[in-house]
Amino acid sequence: MNILVLGVGAMGGYYGARLLQAGADVTFLVRPSRKVQLQRDGLTVRGELGDFAGPVHTITRDELKSPFDLVVVSCFISSEQQLFLR
Repeated sequence: MNILVLGVGAMGGYYGARLLQAGADVTFLVRPSRKVQLQRDGLTVRGELGDFAGPVHTITRDELKSPFDLVVVSCFISSEQQLFLR
């Protein structure tokens, strides 16, 4: 299963890391600056179920081409954006 995780903050990073540990094919959709950081430092997640530290596959919006079987949406919504959701 080809999985796209939109957002690599606390939640997206955590669930993406757990999916990687389970053997899933995970790609993270990130901003260009975050892609540089993740390519340089990798992703590190610490938790009660164990830690994850390692490289991850990242793409930016401009690189988004292939279809994915599952998309995990985990992005921050500002208070201004929440006004439009009501």
